[in-house]
Amino acid sequence: MDKKVLIRLDGISKAYDGETVLDNLSLEIHDKEFITLLGPSGCGKTTTLRIIGGFETPDDGDVFFDGARINDVPPYQRQVNTVFQRYALFPHLNVFDNIAFGLRLRKCPDAEIKTKVKEMLAMVNLKGFERRRVSTLSGGQQQRVAIARALVNQPKVLLLDEPLSALDLKLRKDMQNELKNIQHQTGITFIYVTHDQEEALSMSDTVVVMENGHIQQIGSPTDIYNEPVNAFVADFIGESNIVDGVMLEDRRAKFAGHVFDCVDGGFEKNESVDVVVRPEDVDVVSPERGMLKGLVTTVTFRGVHYEIIVDVAGFKWMIQTTDFVAEGETIGLSIDPDAIHIMKKSEFSGMFGDYSSFSDELDKLSDVTEEMEEE
Repeated sequence: MDKKVLIRLDGISKAYDGETVLDNLSLEIHDKEFITLLGPSGCGKTTTLRIIGGFETPDDGDVFFDGARINDVPPYQRQVNTVFQRYALFPHLNVFDNIAFGLRLRKCPDAEIKTKVKEMLAMVNLKGFERRRVSTLSGGQQQRVAIARALVNQPKVLLLDEPLSALDLKLRKDMQNELKNIQHQTGITFIYVTHDQEEALSMSDTVVVMENGHIQQIGSPTDIYNEPVNAFVADFIGESNIVDGVMLEDRRAKFAGHVFDCVDGGFEKNESVDVVVRPEDVDVVSPERGMLKGLVTTVTFRGVHYEIIVDVAGFKWMIQTTDFVAEGETIGLSIDPDAIHIMKKSEFSGMFGDYSSFSDELDKLSDVTEEMEEE
């Protein structure tokens, strides 16, 4: 049975200082769904969240909640609570009083407050922390208090704006599992914003990939990963080799100077296309057995596998393999038909997919730049 639509955004546009941040965006969010808005800094995901929460008003378009238009309803009258990146806890109150704050505003009886706060503390694994000052808690514990405080009023929707970005990697992974469990237990609709692809894939029922104020693709994590609609999505979700190709006919594509069998169809004969091959889907074979062959230019050990960059006729491919190969070695590459994904050409064609400039330093640099933009 289809879940009912709880929130509907219809033709939402928003500009700041003449710069369009959201451009005619429409989206349906279902009851009890864990949905993630995913995209790079500046793509419009946080603005979308703030419009749902009532912290921003759209320039055009309508926001519907449970069928009723709520454009003019202030945040405190919406059945929505928010967990921000910076927790926003009350430093002068202890854990119990932080969580109880919303219940006291609603004049709930003391006995009910006590019961509900205890339930929340158990849910976020903070039993026995009632009297602790929030300033003495770790970042992860403070995050749990913020989540408990947002959930104690039993909102229909919880908005989460990059809530784990301040935590270290191990804690982040623990909290991802925790949040997923809490969402299942409560049945509350979670709308989550992140630029972390792994976070989006591991937690969500539905992922909404955004760029340039538009939704690029909506789907389950497996659909988004295995069937990206364009070069932007393929590049943003995981590593991808994206090469120019030609669809000779249904299930036959030519790229990198070789004709491959594939499983895709429905394209024009000889249509120019973008071809995606994930690094983990390429088999390393001897040069004479390879469909393609190339020179290994870089080898990086990643613990579970080696990440190798291979120069195939001037185009740098990334391959992930558990077999060791040496730098300077010539190897063959074998690609099965179902490892080849064909995409229509788009505005993002030619922008991604060659690993000639790939390095960890560049990756880290872009992460730092993104964090500075968000400050």
